[in-house]
Amino acid sequence: MESNVRTRFAPSPTGYMHVGNLRTALYAYLKAKSCGGTFVLRIEDTDQERYVEGAVDIIYNTLRETGLLWDEGPDKDGGYGPYVQSERMGLYMDYAKQLVQSGHAYYCFCDKQRLDEMRTIQKASGQAPHYDGHCRSLSPEEIEKNLADGKPFVIRQKMPREGVTGFDDVVYGHIEVENAELDDQILIKTDGMPTYNFANVVDDHLMAISHVIRGSEYLSSTPKYNLLYEAFGWEKPVYIHCPPVMKDAQNKLSKRNGDASYQDLVAKGYLTEAILNYIALCGWSPKGENEIFTLPEMVDAFSEEGISRSPAIFDPEKLRFMNGEYIRRLSPDAFYEKALPWIDQAVRRTCDKRLLAHVLQQRCEVLGEIPAQLPFIDQVQPHGLDLYASKKMKTTPETAKAALEALIPALEALGEADWTTEKIHAACFDLIAKMEVKNGWMLWPMRIALSGMQFTPGGGIEIAAILGREEALARLRAGLAELA
Repeated sequence: MESNVRTRFAPSPTGYMHVGNLRTALYAYLKAKSCGGTFVLRIEDTDQERYVEGAVDIIYNTLRETGLLWDEGPDKDGGYGPYVQSERMGLYMDYAKQLVQSGHAYYCFCDKQRLDEMRTIQKASGQAPHYDGHCRSLSPEEIEKNLADGKPFVIRQKMPREGVTGFDDVVYGHIEVENAELDDQILIKTDGMPTYNFANVVDDHLMAISHVIRGSEYLSSTPKYNLLYEAFGWEKPVYIHCPPVMKDAQNKLSKRNGDASYQDLVAKGYLTEAILNYIALCGWSPKGENEIFTLPEMVDAFSEEGISRSPAIFDPEKLRFMNGEYIRRLSPDAFYEKALPWIDQAVRRTCDKRLLAHVLQQRCEVLGEIPAQLPFIDQVQPHGLDLYASKKMKTTPETAKAALEALIPALEALGEADWTTEKIHAACFDLIAKMEVKNGWMLWPMRIALSGMQFTPGGGIEIAAILGREEALARLRAGLAELA
């Protein structure tokens, strides 16, 4: 087991919790816990223009709901705090100036007009936009005068112009980039705030992060990070870049395109445990054939060697299937508790909601789909007599009339105390045996009269028990009357 493993999840508070963000948090958590290490939560809020009110609470709540509890963070200082970047502002400028003094960074006084003109020229000549190094060689006297005059500046990283910068990634292997291709990225902005790339490196070092786990979109930035580590003389972390989570082969998941966030999925009735389990498998293949894991089981099974280089396609149908598996594994009481709010959305009249939940549990994959299954509880749905006809059940409106004429007296003989699924079942099947008819011949008309629907959670017997004696018999009599 690796020693002193420290991973971090460092989200920006810019809104909802994207599925890809949650997967990054999960993998960082699993890596730390599988090695007996420390999982750190850091809030990266240096980009104030993108800050969304309430987004920090979304981060906290999502991690707590999913069980990804951090060992250190804004509310748990392990000696490396503060863990919110906006509360660490004083130190970034000091580190940037240290790089200026060592010749690895420089003051840039170019204003917006000059930068716009530079990009226009580059675009016209077919060049990729990049800073042209105009301020790389300013004399100390020019720099001092500009600073004394209060001229706005940024601090840029001075990239080497020759050679290559390489790094090793656990998933993608060894990667090298020509230094000539690296732009002199901004480290400190004109407002004194650090850029994401700079603050990220400084904080990872100061918080002793041993393993950096993030999306593969950061692969291209990693050479710049490594040059910063080298400039400071700091030890580099182990890099584990994860493949993107895609909507399809061409498109990444995107909130603006209506793709679901974690909060959206919960709101639709997906179970937190199922979401987490499914997201874990988006880009990670555990050893063995098992795909259903509790969080502790994921910790035991996790190895970064199972992370794929290939993009992971988010498959809603597989998520549905997995959610259904989790639903069916719930205890009856646990399912009832989760299903009740959805039942209450659709049902106004009194009925046996526990029994209703019982029949729903075997016929439900997503909790949010419960209300659409229950319009018949409040009232029989409009239907024609042809609904009583079923080739499969070998019924017609005429046979349905005969079935209900026999069924109603048999059920009327049951008192209120005997109105249970078991007793109704016994009464129906005793009658079926006595009349020597097929089950469907009797039970199909019963279902239609009670619900007005072909497809219901539970058959006629369960529906009768759910509705209660008085309502069920009233509906059966009304069904018989419409067949008369």
